[in-house]
Amino acid sequence: MSLLSVADALGRLLSAARPTRRTETVRLHEADGRVLAEDIAARLTQPPFDNSAMDGYAVRHADIAVLGSILSVVGLSSAGHAFEGTAAPGEAVRIFTGAPLPAFADTVLLQEDAEVLEDGRIRTTFLTPKGRHIRPRGQDFSEGEVVLKSGDVLDAGRLTVAAAMNHPVLPVYARPRIALLATGDELVPPGTPPGASQIIASNTYGVAALAREAGAEVIDLGIVRDDRQALLEAVRHALTQGIDVLVTLGGASVGDFDLVQPVLGEAGMELDFWRIAMRPGKPLMVGRLGAVQVVGLPGNPVSSLVCSHLFLAPLVRRLARLPAKDRQHPAVAAVPLRENDHRQDYVRARIARGPAGELLVTPLDKQDSSMMKAFAVSEGLLVRPPHAPAAPAGTPCAVLLLREPAA
Repeated sequence: MSLLSVADALGRLLSAARPTRRTETVRLHEADGRVLAEDIAARLTQPPFDNSAMDGYAVRHADIAVLGSILSVVGLSSAGHAFEGTAAPGEAVRIFTGAPLPAFADTVLLQEDAEVLEDGRIRTTFLTPKGRHIRPRGQDFSEGEVVLKSGDVLDAGRLTVAAAMNHPVLPVYARPRIALLATGDELVPPGTPPGASQIIASNTYGVAALAREAGAEVIDLGIVRDDRQALLEAVRHALTQGIDVLVTLGGASVGDFDLVQPVLGEAGMELDFWRIAMRPGKPLMVGRLGAVQVVGLPGNPVSSLVCSHLFLAPLVRRLARLPAKDRQHPAVAAVPLRENDHRQDYVRARIARGPAGELLVTPLDKQDSSMMKAFAVSEGLLVRPPHAPAAPAGTPCAVLLLREPAA
């Protein structure tokens, strides 16, 4: 099977994705970032009454039509405490922002447009137009009006509106369920003293974080030893967990101990593609076990993370019904760039903002795919297309941002 381009591999992966149809009801404070599964209509009218948009005085416009008009102040209306009396012509009610407008009033005179006299009366110092500074009932929305639509991603603004419409809970699409299964006799969990031939398993934690950030519910199935039967049992167990995607970490290459692909085949996987024309991350594997998509990530932690950024995160967003999120941006090389071979290269790099806000890219000196520390200092990945020639500093290029660069 020949190497696929990154673009072709991503296209095939996403075209096979089936966005979740499962729904659930969540409380407002749990709904941030979720996708609405139904249209949401207002349960009340907002504002529920005419109210003042400013601090001032509720008046009849006829009483302030002449500059220098003098009015008596006969009451007060504040938020939560309406004025319930009456006011005769020539009388005003002190009013504050958000307070109900008294029935007699048709205008709000700003407090800075009124001079308070010694006897407590006020004199107008500005000719205020009729109807000014009033928020009419229903100006925002009316009871029964559909304000939020199915498919809307719930953010701070939409959650505020949902709360104002008197919805304590919302129907949303369920998060895609992603199971992570690490393989390898050499792996032990963090906090465990490794044996002479063992290393600490680190892949799972970064991959899980990326999947959650993209909108997934993650199930960690732990580490399975390099044993065909043990791996087959772990895969079958994973399929009982109601998952949408099974992600394996390691064992997807062609070595004597790389058992993942043959075991998945024994479990019934239909292989879609395997091996990508990219570096790091060539041995990526994609297939399907019934309704469950399978993504076989390389065991190398650096390769695993790069593939997760490029493939797993977009897949999760598609399954979660979230819009695609392209983190690739135009940039400028801060140093000369080397020529590239037939694979698309993702080079860990420091990224800073130039004087005009442009992204300036400096690849790290060491790019060995076994070196994880680079991810702690890299702001992004420089994307080098296949057969890209050597280029001088100042050459336009592209970067995949991992975190926001410093100014």
